[in-house]
Amino acid sequence: MKILHISDTHGSHRRLPELPDADVVVHSGDFTMNGSEQEALDFLNWFCELPHRHKIFICGNHDICLYGAGIEGLDSNVHYLCNSGITLDGVSFYGVPMFMYDCITDRQAWNYANIPAGTDILITHTPPYGILDFDSNIHYGSKELLARVAIVKPHLHLFGHIHSQYGVEISCNVTFSNGALMNAEDSDLRSPRLMECF
Repeated sequence: MKILHISDTHGSHRRLPELPDADVVVHSGDFTMNGSEQEALDFLNWFCELPHRHKIFICGNHDICLYGAGIEGLDSNVHYLCNSGITLDGVSFYGVPMFMYDCITDRQAWNYANIPAGTDILITHTPPYGILDFDSNIHYGSKELLARVAIVKPHLHLFGHIHSQYGVEISCNVTFSNGALMNAEDSDLRSPRLMECF
């Protein structure tokens, strides 16, 4: 299965070059800049029109307009994961968004604790602590998420959030991908990353 991982496009999705072919394209959050409904609708229209067989997205901390929202009317091959999962071609995906309302309570830790065992591909916006999460002398990742990933052991963990840490790291048989396409200066977009698994 070929997976195209993108994240942190911040309203600049239409500036991306033609995306490479893949079985599944995954956006791991922050598709808006200001969190407005207009930005979200523009992203959804663009995302739904992509030619990929399956499309999955979650929300990041910028995508506040979707907090608590139910999204209806998406094409059958477009999947919004919000502390939920889906199985495609025998591969299980699970997505955990990053809403600040959850982060300032214990709800986000609860969301991480409920990532199901058997998840093949985990999608979060937040990185796990110590993995592609370092910026300005601070680790921005989640220790609770790192602990759960150590138990679940997904094949892939896809996330973003920290623009300066775009890259891939393999640890304990898990491939971690920070797919933040917006560069550290928030001006240009990087090339999306194509990954193969299974």
